[in-house]
Amino acid sequence: MTGNLAGPEAPSAASLLIDVRDLAKTFRVGFVGRRVEAVKGVSFDVRRGEIFGFLGPNGAGKTTTIKMLTGLIAPTSGDALLFGERIPSAKARERIGFLPENPYVYPYLTPREFVELSGQLSGMRGKPLRARAEEVLKQVGIAYAADRQVRRLSKGMLQRAGLDAALVSDPELLILDEPMSGLDPVGRKEVRDLIFEERDRGRTIFFSTHILSDVEAMCDRVAILRAGKVVVSGALRQLLRSDVIGTEVVLADAPEDLRKSLAEKGFTIVGRPDVVVIELEGDAQVGEVLTDALAAGARVVEVSRKRETLEDLFLRRAL
Repeated sequence: MTGNLAGPEAPSAASLLIDVRDLAKTFRVGFVGRRVEAVKGVSFDVRRGEIFGFLGPNGAGKTTTIKMLTGLIAPTSGDALLFGERIPSAKARERIGFLPENPYVYPYLTPREFVELSGQLSGMRGKPLRARAEEVLKQVGIAYAADRQVRRLSKGMLQRAGLDAALVSDPELLILDEPMSGLDPVGRKEVRDLIFEERDRGRTIFFSTHILSDVEAMCDRVAILRAGKVVVSGALRQLLRSDVIGTEVVLADAPEDLRKSLAEKGFTIVGRPDVVVIELEGDAQVGEVLTDALAAGARVVEVSRKRETLEDLFLRRAL
């Protein structure tokens, strides 16, 4: 399945933990069995030791793809390997920790009971299981509520309990569907730090999210889906444009004559209560604006260059 990858970036078969080729899923819905193509021939790979971001707008097919990888639903066509095993594979699932988008926990269980139950389903028993459950409860920051019933927990705390369950069996690969869902800014930072820690321990992380700033700060490579197809994939450093795409010049004490002069030259001017912002394409005309501003007695507050962000790429290719 990896033979169609070429070039210096092509990974060896041993380094691929997930290898997906032309994976598709069609559902039949309604009384008449109307066909809905949720995933339309998706291809990507996830390599050992990396953090891989799986992105796309609502309805793009992210969760459906994850459900196929984890064996929750069967693909209509295409192929995928986990640890070299064709899906669905019970052997491969033993090496995976999975956090679904909306983890369901029996409401009368406590986080400790839920995590230990998840460990038992992975074949863990006795003192090793109890010790590992305690370890991950502390690691994810929910040990203080470990013995409360889940029905009394907030959505963010429930999300943490689900993450504990994904970690308890010490998996090689973490598959996380919207792991930041329901978390406040502090919780998001803690989960980001935890993901980095797990990567540093040698774990591979595959996660989907709508929070693009997290992906840009964390991921080595990404795939972006649109309408069931991969429209962008690769290393972030290669996907994002490195050139300057825009520059903002912020001026204070700018006289009205200067504003009119810059407007007549075709510059985009944004007025703010105390300053004037000149928005430029690229950076070629920065010198001209600064020369005019200083000659008119204006004070230069800031000159900032803008390079393409993941959000820019997402809006350009995924919508």
